[in-house]
Amino acid sequence: CPILLAPKNSSVAMPPPADIVKVAIEWPGAFPKLMEIDQKKPLSSIIKEVCDGWSLANHDQFALQHADSSNFYITEKNRNEIKNGAILRLTTSPAQNAQQLHEKIQSSSMDAKLEALKDLANYSRDVTFAQEFINLDGISLLTQMVESGTERYQKLQKIMKPCFGDMLSFTLTAFVELMDHGIVSWDTFSVAFIKKIASYVNKFASDISILQRSLAILESMVLNSHDLYQKVAQEITIGQLIPHLQGTDQEIQTYTIAVINALFLKAPDDKRQEMANILAQKQLRSIILTHVIRAQRAINNEMAHQLYVLQVLTFNLLEDRMMTKMDPQDQAQRDIIFELRRIAFDAESEPNNSSGSIEKRKSMYTRDYKKLGFINHVNPAMDFTQTPPGMLALDNMLYFAKHHQDAYIRIVLENSSREDKHECPFGRSSIELTKMLCEILKVGELPSETCNDFHPMFFTHDRSFEEFFCICIQLLNKTWKEMRATSEDFNKARKTVMQVVKEQIMRALTTKPSSLDQFKSKLQNLSYTEILKIRQSERMNQEDFQSRPILELKEKIQPEILELIKQQRLNRLVEGTCFRKLNSRRRQDKFWYCRLSPNHKVLHYGDLEESPQGEVPHDSLQDKLPVADIKAVVTGKDCPHMKEKGALKQNKEVLELAFSILYDSSGQLNFIAPDKHEYCVWTDGLNALLGKDMLSDLTRNDLDTLLSMEIKLRLLDLENIQIPDAPPPIPKEPSNYDFVYDCN
Repeated sequence: CPILLAPKNSSVAMPPPADIVKVAIEWPGAFPKLMEIDQKKPLSSIIKEVCDGWSLANHDQFALQHADSSNFYITEKNRNEIKNGAILRLTTSPAQNAQQLHEKIQSSSMDAKLEALKDLANYSRDVTFAQEFINLDGISLLTQMVESGTERYQKLQKIMKPCFGDMLSFTLTAFVELMDHGIVSWDTFSVAFIKKIASYVNKFASDISILQRSLAILESMVLNSHDLYQKVAQEITIGQLIPHLQGTDQEIQTYTIAVINALFLKAPDDKRQEMANILAQKQLRSIILTHVIRAQRAINNEMAHQLYVLQVLTFNLLEDRMMTKMDPQDQAQRDIIFELRRIAFDAESEPNNSSGSIEKRKSMYTRDYKKLGFINHVNPAMDFTQTPPGMLALDNMLYFAKHHQDAYIRIVLENSSREDKHECPFGRSSIELTKMLCEILKVGELPSETCNDFHPMFFTHDRSFEEFFCICIQLLNKTWKEMRATSEDFNKARKTVMQVVKEQIMRALTTKPSSLDQFKSKLQNLSYTEILKIRQSERMNQEDFQSRPILELKEKIQPEILELIKQQRLNRLVEGTCFRKLNSRRRQDKFWYCRLSPNHKVLHYGDLEESPQGEVPHDSLQDKLPVADIKAVVTGKDCPHMKEKGALKQNKEVLELAFSILYDSSGQLNFIAPDKHEYCVWTDGLNALLGKDMLSDLTRNDLDTLLSMEIKLRLLDLENIQIPDAPPPIPKEPSNYDFVYDCN
């Protein structure tokens, strides 16, 4: 193959300046024009230059837009997203386009109206166009069309039903997209509009597109306005929503549960329990279990999130009882304790009601309350004055005594008759266990915007928390006996036993059992002995490798391991991650992708229409941020997007996943990681790029694991050889050096 050499005097082609972008520009009926765009020049000058090339007058009525599926307009704000090789389109300006569509959707021609609404639904995704259309009072026009649309076209529906359905679908789609930009307040809508949208939930059950958008609008109204919540709650009933859960379309089911969650979340405290009772009457739990959780299809992330939110909101109903102290003077509450005693010791004969037996009765009650494991034997009501768990603990104990009577009586009598001081006090244990279960299930905390962690087993029973307690109190009693804990020093025993019980419960929950029986079965396999084996296996290296030579070896190996972890983090950043842009309508969120260039010098990022299935190529990401420009990486409350107002920003779990890159004087790139693992990977990787230490929990765990593996490998040849704690002594010098080593 011949090699072509440039002449001596010829100059080598240099790459174009960073401010110059080479693009192709289309215009209908003409050949595409190749040109270089100088990003320093005003956009209006570039548009004029393009128009002059095709002899088009009135350049101020034209604009450039991306020729891809987004069709987004190019503005001074987003022009930096243009990349080399991009295909642009010369088109009418957003103001003129908005004016034309505003007029066409009011046309008397059905075909013209339908086509205009279809274009409007597409263009409304672009915030530049949306602002212009909203400035023309476009939102009001769409709401008027929705309010009067059914009556206006009532006659046409019979002969043009498909056309009417498409028109309404495009109208609602445009409305949803326009409102999603947050330019217009939700508080401006009339009761007539709400009534119409609510009516579509029933009328258009067979039209998936209209139903989906109607549900999305209702959810946004409830979440974004207290006044609209009240109006929507009056117009839509749980009975109207339930049938949509019994269908087969998972997206419609997701939107339906989202509306129920929104109504649940925004309901006043005094109405929330009432709504829960209605949901129970309508058998919402069993319908979700049958048609969603046990349906013959995989549950997508958005459905998993909505089920998680419903689970959290349901358990949060317990907060009131959890934070209610028992009133020792309240006879109704005292009767619950009497009932616990009666069920446990019913076989014993009651003393006569004579005046002489009052002291005997008090003495007997005191003895029984001691057997029940209360701290205050005279007045057990005092045991329930601490919050949490408050009255919730007593509720759980009564449920256990009534619905699992045999197990309750067995535990109480078994422990009250022991004489070896290893009895497990039922009362105190129940109070501590209830408190721990509330911590595990985060009772009283708002649902996270990013979590999908729902447990199918909690949807299998109407009293799932109480059943959960009943299983766990039996586990606690069993573990107490296996650990041979004593009640003499209950506080010490409580700490050790509760730690083991919590570990047993958490390990069983991570397997996501599909039913309470399966959960119980998982716990049976996690006995105290098994937990000890697991713990011993996990910390074997920490205990076995603490001698001085091993510690010195660790210290020597650690820099190599840290470099290995650093390379892994940077490789993950090169692969990139898809992040979600959170807003009030979670299912309509946009995605964006960020990845590091292979040479570790530039971060590429850009918006996506949907979550990608694999890696996203660099050239499809519009924006770039040189690593050299990064000033700092901040996390949690220090992030700019976490300092903004709003309920979302106050969420603890979102705060734990938030981080930001600060660059230039005021530039920032804000992230909310999809999970804790990705958060650790990205914060570690960015700190590594800046030459800082990687301090995440993931790095500590990886370092421990890799150090352990490396030391095990290096010590294989020393198996069964005792490693001394101190190095061997240095031998004395030889008496002379008259020795030769013959290399031959």
